[in-house]
This record gives sequence, C-alpha cells and structure tokens, in this order.
Amino acid sequence: MEQPDLQSLVPVDGVWDRLDHVERRLHEVTESNDGFLTKIARHGLDAGGKRYRPLLAQVGAELGPNPDPRAVEAGVAVELVHQGSLYHDDVIDEADARRGSPSINANWSNTVAILSGDFLLARASEVAAPLGQEAVTLIAKTYATLVEGQVLELQLSGDINHGPAEYFSVIGGKSASLIRTSARLGALSADAEAGTIEAASDWAWEMGMVFQMTDDVLDLVATDEFLGKPAGSDIGEGTYTLPVIYAIAESSEVRSILSGTPDGTGIKEVIELVRNGGYVDRVLDESKARLGVSEEAIDRLPPGPMTDVLRGLGRFLLDRVDAVR
Repeated sequence: MEQPDLQSLVPVDGVWDRLDHVERRLHEVTESNDGFLTKIARHGLDAGGKRYRPLLAQVGAELGPNPDPRAVEAGVAVELVHQGSLYHDDVIDEADARRGSPSINANWSNTVAILSGDFLLARASEVAAPLGQEAVTLIAKTYATLVEGQVLELQLSGDINHGPAEYFSVIGGKSASLIRTSARLGALSADAEAGTIEAASDWAWEMGMVFQMTDDVLDLVATDEFLGKPAGSDIGEGTYTLPVIYAIAESSEVRSILSGTPDGTGIKEVIELVRNGGYVDRVLDESKARLGVSEEAIDRLPPGPMTDVLRGLGRFLLDRVDAVR
C-alpha cells in the first residue's frame, strides 16, 4: 500500500495556497541579525516534513468566514512552536538525527540547540501577537502544557511499572495539545463562531492523540529508512509507548528484558514480542475508537465540504501505518 497523499485528502486550493505562504513566512521570520543563528533556526525547517500542524491551522480556518490572511500567521506560529520543541527534545534525548539529517545538538552543540529553540519559540509569540491576546495566551498555555508532558515523560523514563493513564497524560501534553491548538488557532484567526471553534478543538484533540499513538506504532513496525532513525528508538531511550506498556503488563519475557538495559538485540526481541503478541493491533483498535469520538465532534460542525476533509484526515493517520506494515 502506498503512503497516503495529504493533498488529495484536502482538495481545497485555498489551504495549499496559504501553506505555500506559510513556508515563505517561516523563512522570513527566522531571519536573525546573526547569520549563524539564521542558519541554525532554519536547519529543521529545511529538513522538510509534512507541516501537519500548519495544515490543520489552514483546515481550521476554512471553518470560518475569513480564512485569509491571518490563518497564514496562525500556521507559522504553531510550526515555530513545534520546531522549537523538537530542538529541545533532541537535546533531552541526545538524538543524533532528525528526519534523516544531523540534529542541531549533534552537528553543533546542546547550547546552540537550546538557544536556537528559544529563538524559534520567541518568534512564535511575536508572530501570534497581531492575532490578538487570545492567540498569544493560547500559544503560551500550549507550550506550558507541552513542557509539562515532557517533564512527566522524563520522570517515567525507564519505569516499567507505569500504565496507560500516564502514557495518555504524556502524549496529551507533548502532542495532542499543539495539534488541538493548531486547528483552534486557525478557526479563531478566521473568525469562526464559538461553537465551531470548540467542535474543531475537540476534533483536533482526538486527532492529536491518534497522531501520537500511530506514530508510536510506526516506531515498532516501520523500517529505519522510513523513520529516519533506528526502529525501536523509544525503547532504547526508556520511553515505553502504549503497545510496549501493554506487553510489559502481560508478557513476563518483555518485562524481564526491559528490567535490564537492553542492547540492540534485546530491543529487536522486544519489538518482535510486541508485534507478535497483538499489542500493535490493540493500539490501532483504540485509535479507531478515538477517531469515532472525533467524528462526533465533526457532527457538531455546520454541514459542508470540510466535514469530509476532517474525516479523511482521520483515516490518513491509520492509512500511514497500513502502508508500512
């Protein structure tokens, strides 16, 4: 099965026109008086990516009467938060690569990565400011929630005794919060009605949870080449995702391996036990159930072509897993 094409799922010219503008604006706002900082700030942007969060901002904007041009700034703001958080994550994880390219911390230093991440986050607030006080507050609260999720993940690192509740708290903070903000800020920037903004936010929250759940599944079923990093990296870092958490609770063999410090062979063995034990399928079934909840939020939106787009974006998250299994 081929990887699903996002553009075919969102056949709305205005969305893609604004995304092109987002790309240009990202390079404009990462210009610094210091040429070296400009280079570092753009390193992650130039590595590529689907720009999923700016896309959701543009999709959210289509739910309001005035999608141009403030929605572009909404998309820029959420992508800057995302990129800045990735720079910091790579320092925390001591990562060597990001999307197949050397990470900032590996190519330069932790100090450079932290400072350039701070620069991107500061620019995010600057970009959001013309959208109004509510937008600035939303960006600030979202980043605070993201940090809380990261701190909880650090506390749980290597802990084989935590369960699904803690996992959902982590991914809610680290992933779903910014994805929800992306759609919410897009709808807000386009002057959508209050009920529409809330429905879009509820839809995007479930999407954010499913995004991370399926991303964690990909770490167990995709190739190193597809991931741009070794498969099972989360396990090696002591970050236990939902399929692994289920396996730890039910498989004495998995628990035994992870009670120590698994080497590459041990990580591969855990991956096989998790996959063969049905835990990946269990998480995918839970993802489908969450998409059902997201569709309930879609039903609260005014009828129109965008409701089909939102449903298609939900299916995309599962299809990208099926494409590599």
